Amino acid sequence: MTEPAYRRMDVDERRAQLLERGAELFTSRPYDELSMQEIASEVGISKALLYHYFPGKQAFFEATLSAWAERLWERTAPDPELPPVEQLTKSLDGFLSLVEENAVAYRNLMQSATGVAAIRNLIEEVRRATAQRILEGLYPDGAPPKARTAVSGWLWFMDGACLNWIEHRDVEREEMRDLLLGVLMGALIAAGSPPDPAQVS
Repeated sequence: MTEPAYRRMDVDERRAQLLERGAELFTSRPYDELSMQEIASEVGISKALLYHYFPGKQAFFEATLSAWAERLWERTAPDPELPPVEQLTKSLDGFLSLVEENAVAYRNLMQSATGVAAIRNLIEEVRRATAQRILEGLYPDGAPPKARTAVSGWLWFMDGACLNWIEHRDVEREEMRDLLLGVLMGALIAAGSPPDPAQVS
């Protein structure tokens, strides 16, 4: 007996599909312009079914942001087999490739941060966790306060630089990676806390 052409998706599959489509919608249109009815129409399900998975637009929006943050975290995960600076270099490659692949979404996400608290909170949490990951890698015995400040400021700089990068498209990704890494190392040197040479190779 042949399998039916149509297979009913299970809950996890449907939810994953909704989060993927939700990310596309929320990063292509302003949050305030979308209603649950419009979202349901765009993803091809009834509004009642959408409410079955998410109690409201805010919950759906926050779930899509969380899924995006998890994807980012996985894409930039350091390789423990590499020295810390090489880990950082590889993680930067992963981040920049994600930005390059999702340039419109990244730009909209960053530009929406000032007006949408959920986006602002997510970006702040990602920066905090990323800073901690970097500092633990470069300073396993504890980061000096000025190094912590330098890394935190560098993450803000990185987002601004990436927005300029995807707008102009006149810098190669490898050049962008090396620029960002150089700025970070320069900031740590200025802070009086250059990474131990043993952490580099």
